[in-house]
Amino acid sequence: MPSLHDATRGRILFGGDYNPEQWPEEVWADDVRLMKEAGVNSVTVGVFSWAKIEPRPGAREFGWLDRLLDLMDSHGIGVVLATPTSSPPPWMGALHPETLPRTEDGALVNYGSRQHFCPSSPVYRRYAAALTEDLADRYADHPALTVWHINNEYCTHCWCDETAAHFRRWLAARYTTLEALNDAWGTAFWSQRYDTWAEILPPRRAQYTRNPAQELDFKRFTSDALMECYTAERDIVARHTPHIPVTTNFMPLWSGQDAWAWAEQEDIVSVDVYPDPADPWGGQYNAMLADMTRSQARGPWMVMEQAAGPVNWRSVNHPRPAGLNRLWSLQAVARGADAVCYFQWRQSRQGAEKFHSGMLGHAGEHGRTFREVKRIGAELALIGGEVSGTGVSADVAVLHDWDAWWSSTQEGRPSSLVSYTELLQAWHRALWEGGIGTEFARPGADLSGYRMVLVPQLQLLGDAAVDNLVAYARGGGTLVCGFFTGVTDTDDRIRPGGMDHRLRELFGIRTVHEWWPLDADTTAECDGFRGTLWSEELEPDGSAETVAAYRGGELDGLPAVLRKGTAWYVSTLPEPAALRGLLGRAAAGAGVRPVLEGLPAGVEAVRRGGLLFLLNHGRSPAGVELPGRYTDLLTGAGTDGSVELERYGVAVLREASA
Repeated sequence: MPSLHDATRGRILFGGDYNPEQWPEEVWADDVRLMKEAGVNSVTVGVFSWAKIEPRPGAREFGWLDRLLDLMDSHGIGVVLATPTSSPPPWMGALHPETLPRTEDGALVNYGSRQHFCPSSPVYRRYAAALTEDLADRYADHPALTVWHINNEYCTHCWCDETAAHFRRWLAARYTTLEALNDAWGTAFWSQRYDTWAEILPPRRAQYTRNPAQELDFKRFTSDALMECYTAERDIVARHTPHIPVTTNFMPLWSGQDAWAWAEQEDIVSVDVYPDPADPWGGQYNAMLADMTRSQARGPWMVMEQAAGPVNWRSVNHPRPAGLNRLWSLQAVARGADAVCYFQWRQSRQGAEKFHSGMLGHAGEHGRTFREVKRIGAELALIGGEVSGTGVSADVAVLHDWDAWWSSTQEGRPSSLVSYTELLQAWHRALWEGGIGTEFARPGADLSGYRMVLVPQLQLLGDAAVDNLVAYARGGGTLVCGFFTGVTDTDDRIRPGGMDHRLRELFGIRTVHEWWPLDADTTAECDGFRGTLWSEELEPDGSAETVAAYRGGELDGLPAVLRKGTAWYVSTLPEPAALRGLLGRAAAGAGVRPVLEGLPAGVEAVRRGGLLFLLNHGRSPAGVELPGRYTDLLTGAGTDGSVELERYGVAVLREASA
């Protein structure tokens, strides 16, 4: 099976989305000149070119794309060729309005933007397959082709009648009988029992709160329906070019795709990464997405999109200060990326994203952004031969699961203030600040290779996943579990006792009397720290140690943190410093150590292969003490005992031979 290595060939890919159809062809030569100057070795083309290639039904205009791929090949620039099926042309919506999605209210989502297709529409699928077939047939043997990029940011939802029929087929395959579906959905509640399959609809707008099990299944179905679109196109290009790897780009932490399942269908796992430059924890967010994508890829991965400067979709779109683009690009490489790409190469002058930055911005080749892009390209070329294809190891896994995420968003939950993704980020931040290398894993994965496993929150856990966690902890692994975990089964049915009995026994909990969610401006005083968001009225069974108790209020004296052997249960969200200390204590007990001891605040250390990356996320210079002699591959300078990092500075160190 082809892989990212087949495209990188010992390099780091550097480039981005190239949309030459937005410009006169005489601009292309200047683009290539500047690409070569910047060290660009890969461009993604065709992402939004459907109307250019097929201006009317059945027409094919490939001449411009022929010239473009020939131009790239003549200058040694590889092409990631996209199937342009994420944005159907206006003629499709006009001629076939049934291909357009409908909202939960039944309103038509019209063309005039992008992603305006119903993934269940057979008409859309037929046109998409025909175009993909012709694209693959024409360019299968083109020497510029290095990667296939299917569609773009799959994110469409639809509630139309075609989707309803597709949903019913999906449900029939999952449950076989209506009796099984009625049981799984708990339709005895509110007289919702279904007597025929034809009665079942997607969870459209309703008079009051909708059935959460139905909504959960619809989220599962939507991810699968989109995946059907992806695999149909993937299979076409793979048939023509079995040696060329295939990808589609994930959006970071987007709930609509079960990325674990999708990653299994890709040769290359790629993601679009857009931290906010104004976010003081943007670097940690970038690190978390890198760890997550590397874990999904089980090795090197691809930054398909990032921004060289401001984006255009936040309420305030901040530019990146000098050095930050370089810092975050090299951080991605440190955490396993073998491709660093942008949206887009040349900043658009028209359209919805004309204020979204490009590698070559409106300031042109003399602008600060392009100067920094050139520096990044040169440095990636320096280190690519030593870093490409190498791995990043971690002793700690954070468990993350889409079913649990989906179930946590239902309407009638104990607290709307509790955000699954914010909990995930809070726990990862504690590890990141502590300098501890991290991966992500599914609840049912083999956990035996990790010294410590963290569960920020998994409301929904199936029986096999529960057994997996219990076996891991009883086998000597350190398990630290956050609140409101193991509450429901795979049908989102509350487990007897409010938490699975196997987990209660594991943590030494006799009874979960009540969940006590906290208001936004309220904290829970605990021994040595304050808890936020949540608390729980727990009765221990006498077999566990109370690490910290609640102090004051209704829960006074009851356990906030329990430990039984190597299993910890944390019934609140400690404030950041306290969570960092708690997880650091558990990690030390598990034999987990930071990548590098004694780092200044804001400095990150990552080992990839035989290299040590040091990254300064602070706005002031920082000195780092080193445990030996190193050579900085970016400067060629030797270091003996310490290294000085500039603001947003990076060092890529190879240990000097004795």
